[in-house]
Amino acid sequence: MGDTYPVTKKGYEDLKRLLHEMKTIDRPKVILAIAEARGHGDLSENAEYDAAKEKQSHLEGRIADLEHKVATANVIDPSTIQEDKIVFGATVTLLDLDSDQKKTYMIVSDSEANLKLGSVSVNSPIARALIGKRAGDFVEFETANGVRELEILRIEYK
Repeated sequence: MGDTYPVTKKGYEDLKRLLHEMKTIDRPKVILAIAEARGHGDLSENAEYDAAKEKQSHLEGRIADLEHKVATANVIDPSTIQEDKIVFGATVTLLDLDSDQKKTYMIVSDSEANLKLGSVSVNSPIARALIGKRAGDFVEFETANGVRELEILRIEYK
């Protein structure tokens, strides 16, 4: 994953959309807020100005980060992957051996991860434990609540 940023096609489109919104909507709003705050006089004691400049700095950092991710994106279509082991883009059905519950997760990029939607970052402890494993394998990984043990029931690329 060195110089490229692996991302699903949907994740790539989301990154481009967010970058466009930041450049065309958020950036002009911040510039306007800075101009309005300047109009309030002495900048050395102007909390509005300081807040707007801080917001601008944060926004420009996010824009730079997104531009880098878009420029170095390695767009991966999971439906084209022919693997019997877990790699980026896999949808994995697991059995939690402690709770006896089945859970399904898709392994995606950091920017796409959303546990509520069933997607985990490729850099998360669970994904790192799963990468390279096959259906039928057992994995253990460390969580804040201790070690969890899972059985890999199914691997799909869809």
